[in-house]
Parts: sequence; structure tokens; C-alpha cells
Amino acid sequence: MATFLVAAPQFSQSQPRTFRDCATCPEMTSLPAGTLVMGSPEVKTAGLSEEALKYVGEFEEQPQHQVSIRAFAIGTYEITQAEWVAFMGDNPSTALGEQLPVENVSWEDAQEFLRRLSERTGHKYRLPTEAEWEYAARAGSALTFPFGDDPAQLPQHAWFRGNSDGHSHPVGSRAPNAFGLHDMLGNVWERTDDCWRSHYEDAPADGSAQTGGDCDLRVVRGGSWVNLPQFLRPAARFRYSTTSRYEFVGLRIAREL
Repeated sequence: MATFLVAAPQFSQSQPRTFRDCATCPEMTSLPAGTLVMGSPEVKTAGLSEEALKYVGEFEEQPQHQVSIRAFAIGTYEITQAEWVAFMGDNPSTALGEQLPVENVSWEDAQEFLRRLSERTGHKYRLPTEAEWEYAARAGSALTFPFGDDPAQLPQHAWFRGNSDGHSHPVGSRAPNAFGLHDMLGNVWERTDDCWRSHYEDAPADGSAQTGGDCDLRVVRGGSWVNLPQFLRPAARFRYSTTSRYEFVGLRIAREL
């Protein structure tokens, strides 16, 4: 399988690892600055087995490029239905449960949630950039998955087609990654701030969002309960329109430090 490179980050002892800005606010985890080699390498496919070919990076994940990530905070969990209702007043989700991830929300819906959260707390909340998301998902890993190269271990870490029974599950019910983040892979796709481009040519090197390309389409990451393992690789990426709503797409939020 393909391998990936991520520079090992260093945590600041003076910076809190987890926090909430209000009683009903989502729990956030502070991440240190670091560097990321983002995307998938080009791999010679000749002679690879059919199974191995599933984990070879797609064109949309290339070229690999180094990105500098400044310190930021990201949600420890995907936004739950209880957290969504606390700020929005209604629950649009298909599968109902307070600790299930909110879904059936568009990118534009997410912007309104973030606006209200920022207004209440006085802090700048937003969607993570695509680079920040991959940095958080890898958590220092240089492998196909954050936990290793073997997809047989995936059920311990993620809800996906092989173990979900066709629905989402309460956040935090699978093992966290090395940053202490849950469900970065699987459960629901997570929206990012980036406009869609089908390659990484001239991608931002400072961890900021891609503002060129098709901004009616925004990047989603992480895969979901409906997807096969290859879609849960940290490098895998897809896109949906800013107005689309699906029962397998939710969100995780970021905040400036």
C-alpha cells in the first residue's frame, strides 16, 4: 500500500488540549503547529493485486505537497444533534438521537450554525480547511490509515459499510486517533471550507482554504457509514454542492486560537 509522510508535531505544555467555550458548546481539541505532506504519492500499479489497487491514491489526491499548519482547535467529535439543536432550534437529521452526529445539513446550513456559535462565544468558529482536516486526521501518521496500513483494523476506529448496519452511530464510540479525536474516519462525511478542484496543482502551502476552482462544490472528507474502507483513507476526498443535504454528511468544526 502507499505510504504518506507527516512531520511529528510538538504540543505546547501551556496550551489546553481540550476545552469548551460554553456549557452547550462542542468540545474542542487544541492542535499544535506542524507540517504535513498532503495527498497521495504516484504509485506504479503494475503487478499490484486487486485489493492493493483499492488503496492507491486517486488523481484528485495529487500531487503530494508540503503544507505548513499553524496551531488551531478542532472538534474532538463530530457535531451532535444535541449541539445542533442548542444553537439552531431544530433537528434536520434522518436518524434521530442526541449523541448521533447531525446530518442532512448543507454547507450553507453549517455556516449559519458557525455564525451563531461565534456570536454567542465571541470566538471565531469555522469549518476546517482541507489541509487542517488531513493534518488532524493523520495525527502524525505516515501510513495509509492513522492506525496502520491494514484495513482489517478499521472496525475498531470507524463506522463504515462493513460494520455500521446501515446507519450512523453515537459520536466517540470508536477508538480515537493519536490526537484524541474521534470519528475522523467514517460515521458521516465532514464538510470543509475548500472550494473543489480535481487536483492539488498550486494548492495553498500555508494550510488555508482553496478559494479557486468550483466554489458551488465544497470538499468533504473522512468517508461515512455507507462507504467502503478505501474512502476512509485520510487522503481520500470528495465534494458536494453547498446546498446539498444527505443523511451521511455532517460536520466537524474548527476555531482560531
